[in-house]
Amino acid sequence: QVRLVESGGGSVEPGGSLTLSCAASGDTLARACMAWFRQSPGQERKGVAKINTTNGAAYEPISFWGRFRISVDNAKNTVYLKMDNLKPDDTGTYYCAAGSVCPSGFQPAGFTSWGQGTQVTVSF
Repeated sequence: QVRLVESGGGSVEPGGSLTLSCAASGDTLARACMAWFRQSPGQERKGVAKINTTNGAAYEPISFWGRFRISVDNAKNTVYLKMDNLKPDDTGTYYCAAGSVCPSGFQPAGFTSWGQGTQVTVSF
């Protein structure tokens, strides 16, 4: 069983930055892959970054290149999402997810554990 606790959300003006944290505990094998998803109002949950916690291989979809970056600190059992140059469209609830294997895409069904989410609001 894996427990995930997100933190770091908040309100920021366009162009600002935030770093989200996801503290993980429980079965290490079941969180070999960790990811961040965003769910904006009226939209489906969308993957924004994922990382293999074993070898550090990270992937962000091209639409987030240069703005979002995922990283892991295995000593702290924590995954981070650094978000720069935030836009109003980045507003939403950000969820941390974990699974035993990184899927080829960002199918939510590929992740077996989820956090409660942290809200990010980008506005003036």
